[in-house]
Amino acid sequence: MTTKLVVGLDGHASGERALAHARHLAELIGDCELIVVYVVEWSPFSFQTPEENAERHKRREEELKLAHDRIIDPAVKKLTDGGMKAEGIVRHGDVAQTLNRVCKDKGASQIVVARSSEGGFAQRVFGSSTSNLVMSASVPVTVVA
Repeated sequence: MTTKLVVGLDGHASGERALAHARHLAELIGDCELIVVYVVEWSPFSFQTPEENAERHKRREEELKLAHDRIIDPAVKKLTDGGMKAEGIVRHGDVAQTLNRVCKDKGASQIVVARSSEGGFAQRVFGSSTSNLVMSASVPVTVVA
């Protein structure tokens, strides 16, 4: 049976370190699939103008495509070119909740994330999200420095 690991990327070098560690774990495990995930932080409860609501769906789709093109697809290609099984996912939502949900949906055994991101807004979001994930995850979480 294939072991599945969820890897949370943040678009920075810290996410690359988490991916490298997950790849190392996958090599040690043997029959393993890496599920590489990027979460676009988004709250359905934020206050928006009527104009923003009209454009909301279009913006979400653009954000998803951009995250796939710049972050997820290159990471998955690098893994698969190296002989690894890998899948890429981009979702909107709360980082900790979304990573845990993907883990449950995919039947993953572990989540690998970076301790914190190396960039402005993402650092604040992912730093606290890592703590929230560790406290609430349904599977073990490996936090990479």
